[in-house]
Amino acid sequence: MKNWFTNSNESDYVPDTEAEASPQISNDGDFTVYRNNKRVHCVSIIGQIEGHDVLPPNAKTTKYEHLIPQIISADEDPNVEGIMIVLNTVGGDIEAGLAIAELISGTRTPSASVVLGGGHSIGVPLAVAADKSFIVPSATMTVHPVRMNGVVLGTAQTFSYFKRMQERIVNFVSKNSNISPERFRELMLSTEELVMDVGSVLEGEAAVREGLIDTVGNFNDALDYLNSININ
Repeated sequence: MKNWFTNSNESDYVPDTEAEASPQISNDGDFTVYRNNKRVHCVSIIGQIEGHDVLPPNAKTTKYEHLIPQIISADEDPNVEGIMIVLNTVGGDIEAGLAIAELISGTRTPSASVVLGGGHSIGVPLAVAADKSFIVPSATMTVHPVRMNGVVLGTAQTFSYFKRMQERIVNFVSKNSNISPERFRELMLSTEELVMDVGSVLEGEAAVREGLIDTVGNFNDALDYLNSININ
């Protein structure tokens, strides 16, 4: 079984020999894998998910203005037969993360996600957004309540807004995974897991037991899943 990697901006040409296909990854971290002549577009979500404010240059970030066009382009490309989401993220901006997650969930092209390293905070909705989710045994996922940085007015309206935002996350995760809203809220509000915070940390197998992630597996397992789907 051969794998070929090409830049997603190149033509639809599939190389005949492995020597013709040197790995190329774009500046945005996306690349295309050819396996058994099937084309799977891979999107990397790493570091911190950047919202409307630009993060410092020394921070590794994923920018939603890069990911959204990538995913739409892959979904609209008739030659793309699968979309792979590769995650190693600490989380980040809630609205940007949910926007990307909703986009992944709404694609017509079959999709799979694999959590490598971490799928924390808003990375949880991103991980469950795909048709099938995978996690390696050593990866972890942190589930916690909504937080805000900077100056926050301690008013009833602010707390109501926080609660509504949190429910958006709960509803999305429960709809796109096998965990119930009640259990997900329990994990978010647990006081026994984190010393300095509220929430839960789930390792690979625990995330599967909780119904958050579909199965334990690596990149190749996710690729095999996409390769097994027949698209007419």
